Amino acid sequence: MQQIQESTEHIKKIIDGFEPEFGIILGTGLGALVNELEVVQSISYADIPNFPVSTVESHSGKLIFGHLAERRVVVMQGRFHFYEGYSMDQVVFPVRVMKQLGVKKLFVSNAAGGLNPSFNTSDLMVITDHINLQPSNPLIGKNLDELGPRFPDMSDVYDEHMVREAMVIAEDADFTVREGVYVSVPGPMLETPAEYKYLSIIGADAVGMSTVPEVIAARHMGMPVFAVSVITDMCTPDRIKKVVLSDILEAAAIAEPRMTLLIRELVRRA
Repeated sequence: MQQIQESTEHIKKIIDGFEPEFGIILGTGLGALVNELEVVQSISYADIPNFPVSTVESHSGKLIFGHLAERRVVVMQGRFHFYEGYSMDQVVFPVRVMKQLGVKKLFVSNAAGGLNPSFNTSDLMVITDHINLQPSNPLIGKNLDELGPRFPDMSDVYDEHMVREAMVIAEDADFTVREGVYVSVPGPMLETPAEYKYLSIIGADAVGMSTVPEVIAARHMGMPVFAVSVITDMCTPDRIKKVVLSDILEAAAIAEPRMTLLIRELVRRA
Protein backbone atom coordinates (compact mmCIF):
# COMPACT_ATOMS: atom_id res chain seq x y z
CA MET A 1 0.00 0.00 0.00
CA GLN A 2 2.88 2.36 0.72
CA GLN A 3 4.23 1.90 -2.80
CA ILE A 4 0.75 2.38 -4.29
CA GLN A 5 0.33 5.60 -2.30
CA GLU A 6 3.77 6.88 -3.30
CA SER A 7 3.03 6.36 -6.99
CA THR A 8 -0.45 7.86 -6.65
CA GLU A 9 0.79 10.99 -4.90
CA HIS A 10 3.57 11.46 -7.46
CA ILE A 11 1.07 11.23 -10.34
CA LYS A 12 -1.43 13.55 -8.63
CA LYS A 13 1.21 16.27 -8.40
CA ILE A 14 1.83 16.03 -12.15
CA ILE A 15 -1.82 15.91 -13.28
CA ASP A 16 -2.72 18.79 -10.95
CA GLY A 17 -6.33 18.12 -9.99
CA PHE A 18 -7.32 16.02 -13.01
CA GLU A 19 -9.36 13.06 -11.69
CA PRO A 20 -9.96 10.24 -14.20
CA GLU A 21 -13.34 8.49 -14.17
CA PHE A 22 -12.33 5.57 -16.36
CA GLY A 23 -9.19 3.50 -16.85
CA ILE A 24 -8.27 1.96 -20.21
CA ILE A 25 -5.59 -0.68 -20.80
CA LEU A 26 -4.44 -1.05 -24.41
CA GLY A 27 -3.06 -4.38 -25.59
CA THR A 28 -0.60 -5.47 -28.27
CA GLY A 29 -0.93 -3.38 -31.43
CA LEU A 30 -3.88 -1.45 -30.01
CA GLY A 31 -2.31 1.82 -28.97
CA ALA A 32 -3.96 4.10 -31.54
CA LEU A 33 -6.95 4.88 -29.32
CA VAL A 34 -4.78 7.60 -27.79
CA ASN A 35 -5.20 9.48 -31.08
CA GLU A 36 -8.83 9.97 -30.05
CA LEU A 37 -7.82 11.64 -26.79
CA GLU A 38 -7.69 15.29 -25.93
CA VAL A 39 -4.47 14.77 -23.98
CA VAL A 40 -3.97 16.62 -20.69
CA GLN A 41 -0.78 14.92 -19.52
CA SER A 42 1.46 12.03 -20.58
CA ILE A 43 3.82 10.32 -18.12
CA SER A 44 6.42 7.68 -18.99
CA TYR A 45 6.24 4.62 -16.77
CA ALA A 46 9.97 5.07 -16.12
CA ASP A 47 9.24 8.41 -14.44
CA ILE A 48 6.72 7.01 -11.93
CA PRO A 49 8.11 5.70 -8.61
CA ASN A 50 7.61 1.93 -8.14
CA PHE A 51 6.12 1.49 -11.63
CA PRO A 52 7.36 -1.43 -13.74
CA VAL A 53 8.59 -0.62 -17.26
CA SER A 54 7.15 -2.45 -20.26
CA THR A 55 9.72 -4.56 -22.10
CA VAL A 56 7.54 -5.67 -25.03
CA GLU A 57 8.42 -4.14 -28.39
CA SER A 58 4.83 -3.17 -29.29
CA HIS A 59 4.02 -1.58 -25.91
CA SER A 60 5.12 2.04 -25.67
CA GLY A 61 4.97 2.43 -21.87
CA LYS A 62 3.06 5.63 -21.12
CA LEU A 63 0.27 6.65 -18.76
CA ILE A 64 -1.85 9.17 -20.66
CA PHE A 65 -4.47 11.41 -19.08
CA GLY A 66 -7.10 13.19 -21.10
CA HIS A 67 -10.66 13.41 -22.36
CA LEU A 68 -12.33 10.74 -24.49
CA ALA A 69 -15.89 11.45 -25.62
CA GLU A 70 -15.81 14.36 -23.13
CA ARG A 71 -15.14 12.01 -20.21
CA ARG A 72 -12.00 11.99 -18.08
CA VAL A 73 -9.82 8.92 -18.69
CA VAL A 74 -6.39 7.51 -17.95
CA VAL A 75 -4.95 5.21 -20.60
CA MET A 76 -2.20 2.64 -20.19
CA GLN A 77 -0.43 2.63 -23.54
CA GLY A 78 1.35 -0.66 -22.97
CA ARG A 79 0.81 -3.19 -20.20
CA PHE A 80 2.88 -5.65 -18.16
CA HIS A 81 2.90 -9.43 -18.46
CA PHE A 82 3.90 -12.22 -16.11
CA TYR A 83 6.16 -13.63 -18.84
CA GLU A 84 8.31 -10.50 -18.71
CA GLY A 85 9.50 -11.68 -15.30
CA TYR A 86 7.28 -9.42 -13.20
CA SER A 87 5.44 -10.60 -10.12
CA MET A 88 1.65 -10.57 -10.22
CA ASP A 89 1.69 -7.59 -7.84
CA GLN A 90 3.79 -5.69 -10.38
CA VAL A 91 1.54 -6.72 -13.29
CA VAL A 92 -1.54 -5.25 -11.59
CA PHE A 93 0.20 -2.36 -9.83
CA PRO A 94 -1.07 0.27 -12.33
CA VAL A 95 -4.68 -0.91 -11.89
CA ARG A 96 -4.41 -0.45 -8.14
CA VAL A 97 -2.96 3.01 -8.68
CA MET A 98 -5.82 3.84 -11.06
CA LYS A 99 -8.30 3.02 -8.31
CA GLN A 100 -6.52 5.38 -5.92
CA LEU A 101 -6.61 8.10 -8.60
CA GLY A 102 -10.42 7.88 -8.67
CA VAL A 103 -11.09 5.49 -11.57
CA LYS A 104 -14.60 3.98 -11.33
CA LYS A 105 -14.63 1.55 -14.31
CA LEU A 106 -11.94 -0.35 -16.16
CA PHE A 107 -11.80 -1.04 -19.92
CA VAL A 108 -9.31 -3.65 -21.13
CA SER A 109 -8.22 -4.72 -24.61
CA ASN A 110 -5.90 -7.47 -25.79
CA ALA A 111 -4.73 -9.41 -28.82
CA ALA A 112 -5.75 -13.07 -28.72
CA GLY A 113 -5.74 -16.29 -30.69
CA GLY A 114 -9.11 -17.55 -31.86
CA LEU A 115 -10.17 -21.01 -30.63
CA ASN A 116 -13.82 -20.82 -31.68
CA PRO A 117 -14.10 -22.15 -35.26
CA SER A 118 -16.77 -19.56 -36.11
CA PHE A 119 -14.32 -16.70 -35.50
CA ASN A 120 -12.08 -15.04 -38.08
CA THR A 121 -8.87 -13.03 -37.94
CA SER A 122 -9.46 -9.38 -36.93
CA ASP A 123 -12.82 -10.18 -35.28
CA LEU A 124 -13.63 -8.46 -32.01
CA MET A 125 -14.67 -10.69 -29.10
CA VAL A 126 -16.31 -9.13 -26.04
CA ILE A 127 -15.19 -11.18 -23.04
CA THR A 128 -18.08 -12.57 -21.02
CA ASP A 129 -16.02 -14.83 -18.73
CA HIS A 130 -12.48 -16.09 -18.30
CA ILE A 131 -10.35 -19.08 -17.33
CA ASN A 132 -7.16 -18.33 -15.41
CA LEU A 133 -4.28 -20.66 -16.33
CA GLN A 134 -1.61 -18.26 -15.17
CA PRO A 135 0.65 -19.89 -12.54
CA SER A 136 -0.50 -17.41 -9.89
CA ASN A 137 -2.85 -14.48 -9.33
CA PRO A 138 -2.48 -11.04 -7.74
CA LEU A 139 -4.47 -11.93 -4.62
CA ILE A 140 -2.05 -14.62 -3.41
CA GLY A 141 -0.41 -13.63 -0.14
CA LYS A 142 -1.48 -11.18 2.54
CA ASN A 143 -4.74 -9.46 1.60
CA LEU A 144 -4.67 -5.68 1.25
CA ASP A 145 -7.83 -4.97 3.24
CA GLU A 146 -7.74 -1.33 2.15
CA LEU A 147 -8.35 -2.50 -1.43
CA GLY A 148 -10.89 -5.29 -1.05
CA PRO A 149 -12.03 -8.47 0.73
CA ARG A 150 -10.00 -11.62 1.28
CA PHE A 151 -12.38 -13.74 -0.84
CA PRO A 152 -13.84 -11.59 -3.64
CA ASP A 153 -16.74 -13.07 -5.60
CA MET A 154 -16.04 -13.80 -9.28
CA SER A 155 -19.49 -14.89 -10.46
CA ASP A 156 -20.04 -11.69 -12.49
CA VAL A 157 -16.57 -10.54 -13.47
CA TYR A 158 -17.48 -8.77 -16.72
CA ASP A 159 -20.19 -6.12 -16.46
CA GLU A 160 -23.35 -7.46 -18.12
CA HIS A 161 -24.76 -4.00 -18.83
CA MET A 162 -21.61 -2.90 -20.68
CA VAL A 163 -21.52 -6.18 -22.63
CA ARG A 164 -25.09 -5.64 -23.84
CA GLU A 165 -24.37 -1.96 -24.56
CA ALA A 166 -21.38 -3.00 -26.69
CA MET A 167 -23.63 -5.22 -28.80
CA VAL A 168 -26.00 -2.31 -29.43
CA ILE A 169 -23.11 0.00 -30.37
CA ALA A 170 -21.74 -2.58 -32.81
CA GLU A 171 -25.16 -3.14 -34.38
CA ASP A 172 -25.71 0.61 -34.78
CA ALA A 173 -22.29 0.91 -36.44
CA ASP A 174 -23.02 -2.10 -38.68
CA PHE A 175 -20.25 -4.46 -37.63
CA THR A 176 -20.25 -7.83 -35.88
CA VAL A 177 -18.92 -8.42 -32.38
CA ARG A 178 -18.44 -11.91 -31.00
CA GLU A 179 -18.90 -12.93 -27.37
CA GLY A 180 -16.86 -15.55 -25.59
CA VAL A 181 -14.61 -16.91 -22.87
CA TYR A 182 -10.98 -15.78 -22.70
CA VAL A 183 -8.29 -18.06 -21.29
CA SER A 184 -5.10 -16.50 -19.96
CA VAL A 185 -1.87 -18.52 -20.19
CA PRO A 186 1.66 -17.62 -19.07
CA GLY A 187 3.45 -17.47 -22.46
CA PRO A 188 5.59 -16.08 -23.98
CA MET A 189 5.64 -19.01 -26.42
CA LEU A 190 2.50 -19.64 -28.43
CA GLU A 191 0.62 -22.88 -27.81
CA THR A 192 1.11 -26.26 -29.45
CA PRO A 193 -1.74 -27.79 -31.50
CA ALA A 194 -2.46 -30.17 -28.60
CA GLU A 195 -2.65 -27.23 -26.19
CA TYR A 196 -5.02 -25.35 -28.48
CA LYS A 197 -7.24 -28.44 -28.55
CA TYR A 198 -7.12 -28.68 -24.75
CA LEU A 199 -8.03 -25.00 -24.29
CA SER A 200 -10.96 -25.38 -26.64
CA ILE A 201 -12.18 -28.49 -24.82
CA ILE A 202 -12.20 -26.71 -21.45
CA GLY A 203 -14.43 -23.98 -22.83
CA ALA A 204 -12.24 -21.15 -24.15
CA ASP A 205 -13.09 -19.15 -27.27
CA ALA A 206 -9.85 -17.15 -27.34
CA VAL A 207 -6.42 -17.42 -25.74
CA GLY A 208 -3.94 -14.76 -24.67
CA MET A 209 -1.24 -13.93 -22.14
CA SER A 210 -2.73 -11.00 -20.24
CA THR A 211 -5.92 -9.34 -18.97
CA VAL A 212 -7.04 -11.82 -16.31
CA PRO A 213 -4.60 -10.62 -13.59
CA GLU A 214 -5.65 -6.98 -14.09
CA VAL A 215 -9.32 -7.94 -14.13
CA ILE A 216 -8.98 -9.94 -10.90
CA ALA A 217 -7.33 -6.95 -9.22
CA ALA A 218 -10.06 -4.60 -10.50
CA ARG A 219 -12.89 -6.82 -9.29
CA HIS A 220 -11.15 -7.24 -5.93
CA MET A 221 -11.44 -3.45 -5.61
CA GLY A 222 -15.08 -3.40 -6.76
CA MET A 223 -14.43 -1.85 -10.19
CA PRO A 224 -16.83 -2.87 -13.01
CA VAL A 225 -14.90 -4.25 -16.00
CA PHE A 226 -15.41 -4.38 -19.76
CA ALA A 227 -12.87 -6.33 -21.83
CA VAL A 228 -12.49 -7.00 -25.54
CA SER A 229 -10.11 -9.22 -27.51
CA VAL A 230 -8.97 -8.67 -31.06
CA ILE A 231 -8.56 -12.06 -32.73
CA THR A 232 -5.15 -11.77 -34.37
CA ASP A 233 -4.66 -15.39 -35.48
CA MET A 234 -6.75 -18.55 -35.70
CA CYS A 235 -5.85 -21.57 -33.61
CA THR A 236 -8.31 -24.19 -34.84
CA PRO A 237 -6.73 -27.37 -36.29
CA ASP A 238 -7.40 -26.47 -39.93
CA ARG A 239 -6.12 -22.88 -39.63
CA ILE A 240 -3.03 -23.06 -37.43
CA LYS A 241 0.02 -21.48 -39.04
CA LYS A 242 3.33 -20.08 -37.87
CA VAL A 243 2.72 -16.62 -36.43
CA VAL A 244 5.16 -13.73 -36.13
CA LEU A 245 4.63 -10.44 -34.33
CA SER A 246 4.21 -8.49 -37.57
CA ASP A 247 1.21 -10.68 -38.49
CA ILE A 248 -0.38 -10.05 -35.10
CA LEU A 249 0.15 -6.30 -35.39
CA GLU A 250 -1.31 -6.27 -38.91
CA ALA A 251 -4.43 -8.13 -37.79
CA ALA A 252 -4.81 -5.83 -34.79
CA ALA A 253 -4.49 -2.75 -37.00
CA ILE A 254 -7.40 -3.92 -39.17
CA ALA A 255 -9.65 -4.31 -36.11
CA GLU A 256 -8.41 -1.27 -34.23
CA PRO A 257 -10.88 1.33 -35.64
CA ARG A 258 -13.84 -0.85 -34.56
CA MET A 259 -12.34 -1.47 -31.13
CA THR A 260 -11.67 2.25 -30.69
CA LEU A 261 -15.25 3.11 -31.65
CA LEU A 262 -16.59 0.49 -29.23
CA ILE A 263 -14.61 1.75 -26.24
CA ARG A 264 -15.18 5.42 -27.08
CA GLU A 265 -18.96 4.95 -27.25
CA LEU A 266 -19.04 2.85 -24.08
CA VAL A 267 -17.15 5.61 -22.27
CA ARG A 268 -19.55 8.20 -23.69
CA ARG A 269 -22.57 6.24 -22.40
CA ALA A 270 -21.07 5.18 -19.06
